[in-house]
Amino acid sequence: MTLEQRQEAGRRQAVRRGTGDDPMAAGAALRRAHGAVQGRPGEFALGGRTWTLLPGVFAPVHTMSTRLFTGWLPYPAGGSFLEIGSGAGVTAVTAALSGCAHVTAVDIAVAAVANTEVNAQRHGVAGRVRVLKGDLFDEIGPDERFDLIYWNSNVIDAPAEFEYLDELQWAFFDRDYAAHRRYLSQGPELLAPGGRMFLGFNTLGNRDRLLVMADELGLEVRTYRRQSGALSGIGVELSLLEITAG
Repeated sequence: MTLEQRQEAGRRQAVRRGTGDDPMAAGAALRRAHGAVQGRPGEFALGGRTWTLLPGVFAPVHTMSTRLFTGWLPYPAGGSFLEIGSGAGVTAVTAALSGCAHVTAVDIAVAAVANTEVNAQRHGVAGRVRVLKGDLFDEIGPDERFDLIYWNSNVIDAPAEFEYLDELQWAFFDRDYAAHRRYLSQGPELLAPGGRMFLGFNTLGNRDRLLVMADELGLEVRTYRRQSGALSGIGVELSLLEITAG
């Protein structure tokens, strides 16, 4: 059995806990799983490739979201691709390997920036993958435009008084859904003519609030693809959402 097959078997055997009524508790459980040192591999298999995994980075071995969303995205061959929240760099590197001429990967966490750079080097696309440390679009130039923008978001709607205690919490919690509002309001302005914008989401997130925000901004949210699955043993439905003008 290959490494990837063993990982998938482990995901299928995970016990799905009923945490949908308490997303904050689910987020805390996800933070513990992704931050655990014991049993954390230094590399993992996904999409037919082997990837480096650095400490303190969102770990695709604990969730099927990276595998699904990376496989579902319609990469613009010869075009430009922007990923927000690149984590270990799987999606950004896959975009380059899938024919994107220019890839920009942004993450707010120092460890994730380093991990994306390592995997771009490992797979021979460092020359086409620009990695930036920043919060959402802060480091993107005002004249830059992209054919596809994507974010596997920190879906859990944390209360306004929530305090981030470490970088990894940014992968799961969005205080007062401020990042989601910024993504919806600023992202469309960075699209090239005919460009597309996607959001990786799941049922731990506040979809009703997301839809209200989109409506206020004159945007529509439609499900591009979805599948039931698990995040560290927590049963969810994962959806790749496309954001379009209303």
